Amino acid sequence: MVLIQSKKTSAVLEEMVEYSTEGFDILKIPSGMDLPDLSNSKIILAAELDCAGYCPDLFEIVNTLVARGERALENSTAVLMLRSNSQFNTKSTAQSIIFNLNRAGCRFPGHPLVEAIEGYMNFETWEKHMNMPLHDICMIKSRELVEKLDRYEPERLATPRILALHASSRSTSNTLMLWKMVKENLEGAEIKEMHVESGQILDCRGCSFKECIHYGNQDSCYYGGAITNEILPAIEEADVLVWICPNYNDAISAKLMAIINRLTVLYRKTRFDKKNLFAIIVSGNSGNDSVARQLIGSLNVNKNIQLPPNFALTAIANDPGTVVNYPGIKGSAKEFASHILKNGKS
Repeated sequence: MVLIQSKKTSAVLEEMVEYSTEGFDILKIPSGMDLPDLSNSKIILAAELDCAGYCPDLFEIVNTLVARGERALENSTAVLMLRSNSQFNTKSTAQSIIFNLNRAGCRFPGHPLVEAIEGYMNFETWEKHMNMPLHDICMIKSRELVEKLDRYEPERLATPRILALHASSRSTSNTLMLWKMVKENLEGAEIKEMHVESGQILDCRGCSFKECIHYGNQDSCYYGGAITNEILPAIEEADVLVWICPNYNDAISAKLMAIINRLTVLYRKTRFDKKNLFAIIVSGNSGNDSVARQLIGSLNVNKNIQLPPNFALTAIANDPGTVVNYPGIKGSAKEFASHILKNGKS
């Protein structure tokens, strides 16, 4: 394994790294060193964030890798340890790092982040179940992260089951038009497409943990309805989830976000770590990366779904139907379909 650690550090971050990597064969690459070829690598990124959430030397490394192109981290997998002296920035910084390294061809397992914020407050939920000091939980979770990276190998399926989720109008949606181009090239795949209609989905009620477990054990949810009867079973069966996301104010649409929020009831009882996340995102001008980062944060970091390399196909199209005029889009759609079939096998 390769360790890339920021120059700036703290006693907490040092302890996380030392405890988690003890006994492993680790190649440490100091910040500022000329980066070797990091393809075919298992990478640990450990960073101390400043008050604004930045880590300049680590960001420079990320910039160098992205500049090398979309195959710079081919066949590589990475995880992150981030330390902040406040309660801010660990999640947003992680999303940005993951998004950019993913563009360079890096894969991330589900739950690829261990964060240590002020007072270890982010481990208070774990404290209820593990019954030990927050500091100790942080160390154990850091160790588990490295152990997961060490044993991580994507499995292969001959025919992945693909579920595409959207909430768009077929007659006007550039995003659906782009999905159609991709779908036409998914030869031999088992594909289910689900349209999330208005009034069909209510957002998460925010049940207690015990209530959520209770409903989950009954394959149900407080609200029931289409998400319980149709959408959650389809997600549970799928190997690949393709989220078809137009950019609404630099965010996922409310209906698709409601599905993500309601996934908790399924997440409580079902392992998501073998599923793969892909996305098709279209913006009227800019902001595709904002939507991609939101998907990464909610589904990869929080919900434990694997992030294959180059997980998102993006385009810019303002007027209805104009996505077909986006430069090279038909070739990109064909390549993305091949990419899903190659990397979407959990």
